[in-house]
Amino acid sequence: MITIEDFDKVEMRAGTVIDVKDNKKSRNPAYVVSIDFGEEIGIKKSSAQITKLYKPEDLIGTQVICCVNLTPIHIGSVKSEVRILGTESEQGVVLLRPTETVKNGDKVF
Repeated sequence: MITIEDFDKVEMRAGTVIDVKDNKKSRNPAYVVSIDFGEEIGIKKSSAQITKLYKPEDLIGTQVICCVNLTPIHIGSVKSEVRILGTESEQGVVLLRPTETVKNGDKVF
């Protein structure tokens, strides 16, 4: 179990996908996803293993929920700066998304 104080350290924000490319150097099929989090945070990249359910062209313009305050890691040749949140489901990773359009950078509570 973690404390509420630990949970409060996790910064989750909404952002809009602006570009998606194959991460050709990832061990597992993945995309390099560029996400716009608005003026305060800017545009960040993530390597995401979401190729089973999502095509690049379908992700453009989609809003997603991400953890934005993790230490960046390198996946293949990509510096993954944020973690896109989703469920690990039978059909593959299903992205967590707002049901209404929100401002890029809005905090998740």
